[in-house]
Amino acid sequence: MSLPIRRTLLLVTGLALALTACTSRENQQSAPSGAGPAASAAPSQAAGPGCAREKTGYPQVDVKNAIIGFSQSEKEANPFRIAETQSIKDEATKLGVPADKLLITNAQSDLNKQVSDIKSLLDRGAQLLIVAPLNSDGLQPALDAAKAKKVPVVTIDRKVTSQPCTDYLTFIGSNFVEQGKRAAQEMVKATGGTGKVAILLGASGNNVTTDRTKGFKDEIAATTGIQIVAEQTGEFDRSKGQAVMEQLIQSNPEITAVYAENDEMGIGAVTALKAAGKTPGKDVKIVSIDGTRNAVQLIADGSYNAVIESNPRFGPLAFSTLQDFAAGKEIPPTVVISDDQYDSANAAQKLGNAY
Repeated sequence: MSLPIRRTLLLVTGLALALTACTSRENQQSAPSGAGPAASAAPSQAAGPGCAREKTGYPQVDVKNAIIGFSQSEKEANPFRIAETQSIKDEATKLGVPADKLLITNAQSDLNKQVSDIKSLLDRGAQLLIVAPLNSDGLQPALDAAKAKKVPVVTIDRKVTSQPCTDYLTFIGSNFVEQGKRAAQEMVKATGGTGKVAILLGASGNNVTTDRTKGFKDEIAATTGIQIVAEQTGEFDRSKGQAVMEQLIQSNPEITAVYAENDEMGIGAVTALKAAGKTPGKDVKIVSIDGTRNAVQLIADGSYNAVIESNPRFGPLAFSTLQDFAAGKEIPPTVVISDDQYDSANAAQKLGNAY
């Protein structure tokens, strides 16, 4: 073989290997949102009276052959919502639920639309409902409509103020107060117990924001060296979180730490801090709640300090709860899930669990 031909072959081979390596890295970074572990019930649950089908008088429904409605609350620009909806779809497919029997709506962050969405699902023949509430209040008309048709409702992610077993079957989700406490503990570690903290609050009107704020404040109060100097809502939105952070940098230049009540706002804060010439993760410590791939990657890169997970993969647990109810088992009014957490010691290794 002549030297020019050999060089050409080596060049082509090298390019092919390089392209393969690049493709491999891209695939690793764009792993599907449903790749991590599903939400599972925490080993310790509060005791209390449960809800059984014989108490409600609801008919027995074969989950695998039923028409199932899922009401999503917010547009799927948020990684949490993307993973949540995908988890419902994936579990339905796994159980063999026909595609035309899984009905999905999205309220686009409009409470009135979510009420009408749920009523529409009932009109279309839904025999079982899984609902991700937009707010804790305001869904009672929809829940009343489901109750009138004896359709059990499992709520996920956000708890409603209505009565379990009476107005809906059960709530499946995180202990949000505990999430706030754990975020405060990570903040103390990140700051060494000294700092001036800004809180980026979630949307008003739901228990997630209220509980994550309470848990954080109650826990951080025990550390006298940390002072909360500002708090403002970013409505769980990245662009709004960035805008709020930009304002806070101007009005409170002494801020040395940020507690964001979801990752999207925390990522927005990173952008604002960098634009202001600050180094997030070092000059300003950042702790948030969710477990999105982008936030966990920022920890691995050193631009973020910790994330408390809020697992959105409710599909398996939601469907198994409906199956247990159909089988006559007693369902607890609240099913608390176990949530992981990410920090500089494990973020790179656990990146594949993020969504």
